[in-house]
Amino acid sequence: MRGGEGRILPVILCGGSGTRLWPASRDTLPKQFVDWEDGSTFQAAVRRVVAPDLFLRPLVISGHDLRFIIAEQLAQIGAGADIILEPVQRDSAAAIAVAACHAARRGPDTVVLAIAADHVIDDPASFAASCEAAFEPARQGCIMTFGVAPHYPASGYGYIRPGRAIAGTGAFRVDRFVEKPDAATAQACIDQGFFWNSGNFLFRADVMIAELERFAPDTVSAAREALEAATFDVDGIRLGEEAFRRAPRISIDHAVMERTACAGILPVSFSWSDIGSWDALWAASLRDAAGNALHGNVEVVDVRDSLVRGDGILAAVVGLDDVVVVAKPDAVLVTSRSRSGQVKDLVASMRATGRREAGEPIRMHRTWGWHQRIDHGPHSQVRRILVKPGGCLSLQERRHGAGHWVVVRGIAHVAAGQGAGLLHATESIRIPAGSACRIVNPGPIPLEMIEVQVGGGAGEDDVGRVDDIDARSGP
Repeated sequence: MRGGEGRILPVILCGGSGTRLWPASRDTLPKQFVDWEDGSTFQAAVRRVVAPDLFLRPLVISGHDLRFIIAEQLAQIGAGADIILEPVQRDSAAAIAVAACHAARRGPDTVVLAIAADHVIDDPASFAASCEAAFEPARQGCIMTFGVAPHYPASGYGYIRPGRAIAGTGAFRVDRFVEKPDAATAQACIDQGFFWNSGNFLFRADVMIAELERFAPDTVSAAREALEAATFDVDGIRLGEEAFRRAPRISIDHAVMERTACAGILPVSFSWSDIGSWDALWAASLRDAAGNALHGNVEVVDVRDSLVRGDGILAAVVGLDDVVVVAKPDAVLVTSRSRSGQVKDLVASMRATGRREAGEPIRMHRTWGWHQRIDHGPHSQVRRILVKPGGCLSLQERRHGAGHWVVVRGIAHVAAGQGAGLLHATESIRIPAGSACRIVNPGPIPLEMIEVQVGGGAGEDDVGRVDDIDARSGP
């Protein structure tokens, strides 16, 4: 690209809960943040858009409750990003409307790349080259998507048929969209030269805003008002809740792409998957000579074409083919690969019966670090707690029994009642029922502690009473 042209604002969309990938994916740790092999797909998406000659500083759009995980995972890879926090989930049309309105403040003709945080792309260099190739038709006013050559009749993907060529580029106008067809229709689409819709979009901010105003005016109006009512703090930009709630729940495909005359498609060579199910993850994973994708604490005998994952606890499988076995410390999933998409129905059933495991993992991330449930009974609970250097947490008045804190590693500055002092490794303190305490890590290494809470209904978790304080706070 010449003359400084081609600067693209990448927007990483982190919505969705990924219930088909339970128990690895939960409400508070959705699939885009799960460490699959070499980091999370969110981290891979960030790495994909860090070329300074092509991309601007990325923008992340996500739910408010995920801000701690985003900050932690960005820090893990040494990356920076601007963050916009949604107060409620409103699907991709609202998120892209926010991105377009935000980008238009930089300049109406700002070119925006909107990508999903949960996609797997095998060739970042080819992806960057595709963005560069799609830039010119996007600059001319096309809303570009990337078309992936299908290699089997997937019924969970959208399909696009290219139309007439866009002069001077390798791109085409979109002739037709087919959204998630059955297997027979999907095969017919493949036979007719359709591409998979990868769900990555490249567009000029003013063009997307104009098409939203034409086809989804309520969506863009809510997005614009939510940005105007936004507040700013260390976590990022918090959208105005009242305005954003008015945005309809609709995808950008249904709201705009299937209706606009501006849609374009660029066929691409990189492989792509949205890992929408355990079967899709198996297909996207490295497999051994028996066709197995194995990860973690796993032992198998006479197993073929299966996905087996053991997180902490051992997952042992004998004499099975084409299965998925996922063992987490608090839940184990066993299903056939062919029916792994029904895990979503399983999660819905568990939610209906009030099962905690349906949406909450045992490790909960916070701005100061994390806490992990070790044991949980009707009159007691045990948690492991990690506080980052400089991190501070405050437990307000305890209503659920006394707490015993043991420092395993690092130094803790504890203020409880009228007293305060330092605790070193192997030292402990008892916090009586009804007391409040404040814990700061003043040291240079992570502070690790074990909390034992007993008596007075201690089995009811105090997680909701943990206040998140800026990690820069001191004693």
